[in-house]
Amino acid sequence: MLEFAVASSIGALTAAGVWLLLRARTFDVILGLTLLSYAVNVLIFSMGRLVIGKPPIIDKALDPTLANHTDPLPQALVLTAIVISFAMTAVLLVVAIRARADTRTDHVDGREPKGPQA
Repeated sequence: MLEFAVASSIGALTAAGVWLLLRARTFDVILGLTLLSYAVNVLIFSMGRLVIGKPPIIDKALDPTLANHTDPLPQALVLTAIVISFAMTAVLLVVAIRARADTRTDHVDGREPKGPQA
């Protein structure tokens, strides 16, 4: 049941991220990239086996019966990915704000689409 919930959340985050990436506004693109980075973080975290209530690091000398443990490597990778994605989101926001100031629009190609002629 837990695997289905995690897989569904990864799918929903990916679908929403791709949908936002295909929009024509810079803020939507930034939100889409952020949602995709969240989906990748959850995917990496789930690759370390979804085990509830197990310690990440154990000492077999203290208790040799503890053979099943959580892998700490995906946790470290996700922590690093969170920091990197936060920094890249900040850079993208600064670039988007500058582009908005220069072009007077938040459209990704710098031009507003022409509306229907009345």
